[in-house]
Amino acid sequence: MGDAEIIPLGVRGEPGRGSRRSTPSAAARSLAPPVSSHQQGPVRAGATPQAADAEQPGTSDASATPRGIPMEDLLHALAAAAGQFFGEEWEAKAAELMAFARRRLAGSYEVDDFGFDAELTSRFLMSALRPIAQSWFRVDVRGIENIPDQGGALVVSNHSGTIPVDGLMTMLAVHDHAGRHLRPLGADLIFALPVLSELARRSGATLGCSQDAERLLAGGELVGVWPEGFKGIGKAYSERYKLQRFGRGGFVAAAMRTGVPIVPCSIVGAEEIYPLIGNIPSLARLLGVPYIPITPFFPLLGPLGLIPLPSKWLIEFGEPIRTDAYGAGAADDPMLVFNVTDQVRETIQQALYELLERRGRAFF
Repeated sequence: MGDAEIIPLGVRGEPGRGSRRSTPSAAARSLAPPVSSHQQGPVRAGATPQAADAEQPGTSDASATPRGIPMEDLLHALAAAAGQFFGEEWEAKAAELMAFARRRLAGSYEVDDFGFDAELTSRFLMSALRPIAQSWFRVDVRGIENIPDQGGALVVSNHSGTIPVDGLMTMLAVHDHAGRHLRPLGADLIFALPVLSELARRSGATLGCSQDAERLLAGGELVGVWPEGFKGIGKAYSERYKLQRFGRGGFVAAAMRTGVPIVPCSIVGAEEIYPLIGNIPSLARLLGVPYIPITPFFPLLGPLGLIPLPSKWLIEFGEPIRTDAYGAGAADDPMLVFNVTDQVRETIQQALYELLERRGRAFF
């Protein structure tokens, strides 16, 4: 053979650069998928059939999927989420809440002579306390049948816990299980604080004096009193569940004057939420408060030390002690008042011992 011309692999041209043509070759065009007649149109030089098809006018608006989530699907998703979080009746609850807000803004709600707002207490205060009672303290309520369905009555309870949480739990127990509002009698210090005093009034509390107590009892209200006062909630952990003195028996005299029954109430569990191991009396006198508590976690852990420990609670309402059998002047007989006061105290103390044995461990 003579001298032959050596041609590089591929089409004539420089190796690796193709033929330098601006349009695809016939072989390349044969590999492309067929294009329907309505998609055909002028093709820009260098553009592939797919790109040309995407640029045809009138095709992108008709067939392209809109970006984002359609509003209808978004509303359905929000409704489903609200149903799972608030329950199946979330729409009715939302409408009820809006109606409540409108009444509040318009000022069309009732408050009694003592400042008690029953609707606000049931809707917000009781709703806020309920998860704490059920999940944190696991409150077990007994003897609720001893709370009268109607008419005045005086609920007398032991007091403990460094912070008076037991009063709130008793109010919730009466509200949820007896369907009534418990009107607590509070100390002067509560009504001297700017924000707490207004909240106490709105939730039904009033000053712990004989005049207010007798007005409420005579009006058929259910009144709560904790005769130990600050001596009870401020006692050391070593003295837990040992009742302090019940004062002069003013609550018994108020019950006798109005002829309402006295319902003893015993609470186990509050002593363990803030175990009081110390006090700072000098600082307490400086601040004008009964005591400055020192617990295993406060003030060592700061604000975290204010979280109550999850003790197991038992609240028991005992059999009512009748006072309507006494004469008209029985409330003015100090010896009789003292004897009835001592009877109420002993009833609560014995019930505390029994509840402690029944409960067992405090945190399990």
